[in-house]
Amino acid sequence: MEQQVQVCKRCVVNAGVPGARFDVDGYCNYCSDFILQTTHIIHKEPSQQQKDLEQLVAKVKRNGKGKKYDCIVGISGGVDSSWVLVQVKKLGLRPLAVHMDNGWNSELAQNNIENLVRGLGVDLYTYVIDWEEYRALMQAFFDADVIDVELLYDNAMLGVIYRQAEKLGLRYMLTGANKATEGIHLPASWTWNKFDKKNIIALGRQFGNVRLKTFPAFGAVQWAWDYYIKLIQFCPFLDYLPYNKFTALESLQKDFNYKPYPYKHYESIFTRFYQGYILPEKFGVDKRIIHLSTLVAAGQLTREAALKGLEGIPYPSAQALEEDIAYFLKKMNWTRQQLIDYLKRPERRHDEFPSEKKRYEFLATLPSRIPAGLKTSITNFIKSIR
Repeated sequence: MEQQVQVCKRCVVNAGVPGARFDVDGYCNYCSDFILQTTHIIHKEPSQQQKDLEQLVAKVKRNGKGKKYDCIVGISGGVDSSWVLVQVKKLGLRPLAVHMDNGWNSELAQNNIENLVRGLGVDLYTYVIDWEEYRALMQAFFDADVIDVELLYDNAMLGVIYRQAEKLGLRYMLTGANKATEGIHLPASWTWNKFDKKNIIALGRQFGNVRLKTFPAFGAVQWAWDYYIKLIQFCPFLDYLPYNKFTALESLQKDFNYKPYPYKHYESIFTRFYQGYILPEKFGVDKRIIHLSTLVAAGQLTREAALKGLEGIPYPSAQALEEDIAYFLKKMNWTRQQLIDYLKRPERRHDEFPSEKKRYEFLATLPSRIPAGLKTSITNFIKSIR
């Protein structure tokens, strides 16, 4: 008789998720911690939320005075970043929309972005990475058998928007990151530090003799310089708004002819293939569990709907999966057998190779290591010039 896997009675996290624990009521630590740590943000008193938003907007406008733009909005074509752009423009800000093209954009995402920037009258800056260089880096990550192949996209996107902020003298990057749809963190073993430039370089050299030319790698030291010295802020803008993903999607569809994707982050062909096929088949990871559990814990989706969303493969259909497999094989110059062999090989950890994860963790916790008196002086100084 097949043994039943325990599933949280509030969200859809199950006992197979690394680190999952359940209390006497059957609630998991993932959603319990989420509720404890984010309620004051997601369910903030409306008048206070409005006050915080007005203060942020005033700071952004003050910093951008006399400049062509006053903020950067990184846009992928997904709902979260698209909604940021809409709201930022509505609030009277002057954003530069920034997109990073790694060669895997879906036609749907391209159309969504074009309709959005055209409809809003916003300037769009697109950084295009040389495809052969990016493909070689992806191949190196596949050959290394590490889990976070998407580290390449995420790191490059960070590099592009931080460099644009530096170039334009802007301090505010308003992003689609938010607690309401992303507040439950992925298990540590499912992802890797996104500022690990050293890991990217090491894997590229060891497995493909790749030298970075157009890839805008961004490391821990650069982040610390921008954050502590240049005072550039990566701001989760949607946390300042009463954000509901489904309401936002309806508005985007109505006003900008926006076409939705079946799952989170599926605006990229590779991302949907990675999340919908590679992760489950090679690593036994289903990110839908965390994504849907966050929406349930935030009150935006019923548990029943989330359970239904986990039924079947993480693809709209078996045919859609086959089409993406064919597209992936052709674009990466793989045979079907190469894909089979890759999926069969065991995983290797990112930290088996050179990494700056510990360096980033040290730099990120640097303020806690500074004496209280000096910290207060630094804080007051930063407040006075922001």
